[in-house]
Amino acid sequence: MTAAITIMALLFVALVALGVYATVKAVQATKRGVDRTITQARRTVEDTTLRAKSFGQTGVAGELAQLRLSLRTSMRATQDALNAGAAEDASLKETLGLFQRLSAHGLELDEELKRLEREPDRSRVAAQLPDLRERTERITHSADSLRWAARDRARKFAEDDLASLSAQIDLEAGALRHWDGDGREEPATASPSWPQAGGAPGADQGQVWPEEPERTQGAGTQTGEAQPQAITARDPRQQTAYPWQKSARPETTN
Repeated sequence: MTAAITIMALLFVALVALGVYATVKAVQATKRGVDRTITQARRTVEDTTLRAKSFGQTGVAGELAQLRLSLRTSMRATQDALNAGAAEDASLKETLGLFQRLSAHGLELDEELKRLEREPDRSRVAAQLPDLRERTERITHSADSLRWAARDRARKFAEDDLASLSAQIDLEAGALRHWDGDGREEPATASPSWPQAGGAPGADQGQVWPEEPERTQGAGTQTGEAQPQAITARDPRQQTAYPWQKSARPETTN
């Protein structure tokens, strides 16, 4: 009885621990989903604001907004392309490592551009614009190179796979169209129907049942030849009866 109570208590504790673990995982997943949604919404709002500034403002503010928008668009597109390709191509993992190092420089530049947007001394910001523009172009050029290289690699693999598949389909189609020398399709050989299936080659295709021997016609004999004796059929009533046979009924006379 004590052992049963102990087992029930252990099962209850295990179920409670499992429920707590599932609850914690669910809460964490929900939190990650909420954070992802908030980040996506904040990013969308910020991109929209930058796009509006780049088109609506002129001078230093518009230049800074244009640099930030170009940097963020290029880096985000490259990140999405590499993450999508790494799921199918393991060689892109090293490329992701290079992109992460490049992302560190990109994030640093983005933060610097954001601080300069709030800088009241526009003359100092204008003096730094050539250097900021050059850094932005270098980072975006590197990101674009990684992105287009990954896309070219994926397209090349797709073309090679399609070429191999097309070759296999052509071979299969040729095997299905097995033509003879006259250009006509060879008919499939039908299996002989029973009982010809077991017959010897070259045998008559008709019925192969044994024929009855011909009876000797006439009673005359030729000179020098022995006359065969006629075979007289037995009277059915004089045949020996077997245990499994029924006795013949006597004929009735009227």
